[in-house]
Amino acid sequence: MAKPAIGVNFTVFCAPLASIPAASLSFDRWFPMTYAATSISTIDPDEIEKFTRMADEWWDPKGKFKPLHQLNPVRIAYLRNQICAHYGRDANQLHALSGLSILDVGCGGGLVSEPLARMGANVTGLDASEKNIAIASTHAAAQQLSLDYRAGSAEALAAEGAQYDVVCALEIIEHVADVNAFMQALAQLVRPGGLLFLSTLNRTTKSYLMAIVGAEYVLRWLPRGTHDWKKFLRPSELQHAIQEAGLTLTHQSGLVLDPFSRAWKLHPHDLDVNYLQTAKKPV
Repeated sequence: MAKPAIGVNFTVFCAPLASIPAASLSFDRWFPMTYAATSISTIDPDEIEKFTRMADEWWDPKGKFKPLHQLNPVRIAYLRNQICAHYGRDANQLHALSGLSILDVGCGGGLVSEPLARMGANVTGLDASEKNIAIASTHAAAQQLSLDYRAGSAEALAAEGAQYDVVCALEIIEHVADVNAFMQALAQLVRPGGLLFLSTLNRTTKSYLMAIVGAEYVLRWLPRGTHDWKKFLRPSELQHAIQEAGLTLTHQSGLVLDPFSRAWKLHPHDLDVNYLQTAKKPV
């Protein structure tokens, strides 16, 4: 995908936004959050079809998933450090996650699954798009990595009684048909004492301007319509869903893009746009 000529204006576009306190913005009042009634499946066919169309570009660092490639090192480091702290592992060890079972829900082409497998984890990648699973499996085989990729839904896998030491659901909850049902399924998939990781976008005016107007329309990092701002979740809303599912929030961090270096970094307090949450299931 060609770089847009206006990409050089990224700093001008984003720098003023970074200083805007989310609490002072009231865009949400014009677009109130609505929750779907509990449905049979948490899969949204329109969302699956949307990402299936882009599936061939999963492993192109300059393609439609370029933002995820840029974000990935920070996400993986966060997961590794939180998992190692929880299970008493040395995060500096090459195979720090050896022997742990990890489920990557909404795995796409395997951008998160593969790094976790390289650290020694027994990884299962789950995605509702069969094309995504086919691409993920082919890429893993080419890298001589052994991963268990499956096409299906979180609720179907939970109904089988499957459980894992760690469950990851990154950049997916804003695309599901029923947030509460999806969270219940994720909670069932976590072993007692295990961890659940979630990452998504906050529903603020800043996130609308940066993640949708900026990323989809100005910089064209993502195809238009990739995200629906009304489906973004505030940290308090996600925490409530976590608690309703019987888990406890143990950590959260913002993910911030430096407008000058274009590098992502963790920020303990800036959750205005992207953020991560870690939850624990009681023993």
